[in-house]
Amino acid sequence: MNTLKLTLAGLAFLTTTGLATAECRQALALGLDVSGSVDAREYGLQMQGVAGALEDPSVQQALLGQPGGHVDLMVFEWSGPQDQHVVQPWRSLRSAADIAEVAGRLRQAQRVGGAPTTAIGAAMQMGATALQSRDCARRVLDLSGDGVANAGPLPQTVKTSAIVQGITVNGLIIADFAADPSSRHPTDPEGLTAYYQSYVIQGPQAFTELALGFDDYQDAMTRKLIRELYGAGLMQAPSLPVTLAAQ
Repeated sequence: MNTLKLTLAGLAFLTTTGLATAECRQALALGLDVSGSVDAREYGLQMQGVAGALEDPSVQQALLGQPGGHVDLMVFEWSGPQDQHVVQPWRSLRSAADIAEVAGRLRQAQRVGGAPTTAIGAAMQMGATALQSRDCARRVLDLSGDGVANAGPLPQTVKTSAIVQGITVNGLIIADFAADPSSRHPTDPEGLTAYYQSYVIQGPQAFTELALGFDDYQDAMTRKLIRELYGAGLMQAPSLPVTLAAQ
């Protein structure tokens, strides 16, 4: 396995945030594709989409309305083999105010330059390294992407490596050929989904979610977060909103 060289920002968040407390029920790392196929508008739709999904009442209910402790969240963007940048360092989400602060940070995020290539395997290594530092009952890495790997370690090799063991890897696939044949992303949704299912996702309850284009990203992220946060208890998810703490 190739050794991943983390960016200075990545090293900083790993060394300064410390371990989570034992009352953490889930650590969730979101990795967003910012490779060369993603333009400025699409970058914004991803960041706005994650922020909007976190603010969705159903997602807030899933974050704050379950027993077993809090959720730790980290968000990073990735492109080439050496290009991963932490946008939101690890944050324990214990109240609606915590979620609002994270959403505000994501909306203000500025893209950091990197290689135009798509290094899914390196992004998996980055996210898994971050998750290994969390003392949580469940650890989940979620990678958003609009294409197959074309640089760095192969994701199918990384998914079987020791660093990913004990971690669930899910995929949010962005493909809109079916929605608009003239799209900048003429990717077959079924083909890209099959690629992620074969070579990327792994671990307990691993799954893929599909966004038909970047305009559908927020809705897809909302669906995915609800499924990730409830996990095996999805069918028992409460149907009525809970009162969210504001402090």
